[in-house]
Amino acid sequence: MSQSDTEAGNKKLFWACFVALVATSFVFGLRANIIGDWQSDFGLTEADKGTILGVGLWPFAISIVVFSLIIDYIGYKTAAFCAMACHVASLCFTLMASGPTALYWSVFLIAIANGIVESFINPVVATAFKTEKAKWLNILHAGWPAGLALGALTAILLGDANWHIKYAMCFIPVVIYAIMIIPCKFPVNERVEANVPYREMLGQVGAIGFFIISFLLIFGVVQIAASLNPGFTLSYPVMAIISGIIAAIAGVMTKSLGHWMFILILITMGPLATTELGTDSWMPDLLGADFSPAQAGWIFIGVSVVMTILRFCAGPIVHKFSPIGLLVISAIIAIIGLLFLSKASAMMVLVAAGVYALGKTFLWSTTLGLVAEQFPKGGALTLNGVSAVGVLGMGILGTPIMGGLQDKGIEADLRNNHPEIHQKIVSEPRAVPFIGKVPGFDEDKVNNLPEAERAIVTETRYPHKKRAFYTVAILPTFMLICYLIMFVYFKSKGGYKPVDLGGEASSSH
Repeated sequence: MSQSDTEAGNKKLFWACFVALVATSFVFGLRANIIGDWQSDFGLTEADKGTILGVGLWPFAISIVVFSLIIDYIGYKTAAFCAMACHVASLCFTLMASGPTALYWSVFLIAIANGIVESFINPVVATAFKTEKAKWLNILHAGWPAGLALGALTAILLGDANWHIKYAMCFIPVVIYAIMIIPCKFPVNERVEANVPYREMLGQVGAIGFFIISFLLIFGVVQIAASLNPGFTLSYPVMAIISGIIAAIAGVMTKSLGHWMFILILITMGPLATTELGTDSWMPDLLGADFSPAQAGWIFIGVSVVMTILRFCAGPIVHKFSPIGLLVISAIIAIIGLLFLSKASAMMVLVAAGVYALGKTFLWSTTLGLVAEQFPKGGALTLNGVSAVGVLGMGILGTPIMGGLQDKGIEADLRNNHPEIHQKIVSEPRAVPFIGKVPGFDEDKVNNLPEAERAIVTETRYPHKKRAFYTVAILPTFMLICYLIMFVYFKSKGGYKPVDLGGEASSSH
């Protein structure tokens, strides 16, 4: 095959992967705009909503880790077929859901499908464009905000249509990516082609990396078990001991604790995912204080369009600042944007949302580029491992904690200022990680309140929802500290240099 044929094949494969990512985020964007309908239909509290939104993401980590470990053996196309099957099944199950439990499991399955998609698209693009990984991974992940915008736009254009009709639209991008991927030929992974041993790939993650991934995965499995058996529990020390055993085995096998920089990146991923994806989940709802649901949806679309355009233009930006320099700048802007959003009102919210969009645009995709360029021996595992930790940290902890904090604040406010209304709608408290028991409200009772009292509940909720932006700003502040450590390290080495599998720098920024 000639070089031109290879390049043409790579471009076709790239766009198939791009559309596959669009399909995953299309569901996410549409779901963020119908979560209110689910709350009404299924009687969800704010913490319930956080759990549903979280389970729409964190099980992604289960499939992305499992498939990253076996994908070099089963092949990329087999993984793609598994993703297609899970997407179709999950969409059908969601449309047939008859209660919160069925809804939980159907959303869980679509997260599994999304993880399988991510498990093959990232290493495929990194392999196909191995000399410009950061650039092409940024462009690939323009598919995420593009799908968010299309999903939210679909929900808005369908207006007052039943949420079942809106959700059924998710079949369209799934069918399109299936048609595009089926005829594609997939390359051999860069690590496999270079004959880097499997054990050496595992060593890039090392004992510490496996401890972090294992602990979060076990936490997720405990959540699943607790949903099946409400009495089931597992203490944090027990989870830590099990994770420690897995880490010890990995350490003995690989004789590695893991690369310090990769561990530092892993630690930033939970905060990063909550900063970007967690806030995306709540955006239409949180903006309801100043805008109608439709207007809030348009702001959400605007933020996503800005991200899409900027990621398509990532090549020159990454080249100018280097991946680590771009992460430092992005974290600073994200902090400013979130603080601005927590205080802005009326039309200034539009400006604040634009600043926030600029800040979060390059965080996830540039982190993937950084990992791909610095840890090519880690193959699919290191590249997808950071994504797994991100969604686990956000889905298991970040989003439920955001919802739980809102519930606590709203409940205390109503109890102190409107005790009569509080007594009418309060429900049994539920456990939220690291917060404890959080009281919620029976949405059926809220909907049955007289109009004046229902308006009081709404007015009480919105200030607490907006305050979530302020709380989330702590996360990119932590990320900034970690990025500055890496920035200083590269500076001490003479500048940022991507690593090739021969161990030599391919270029310098």
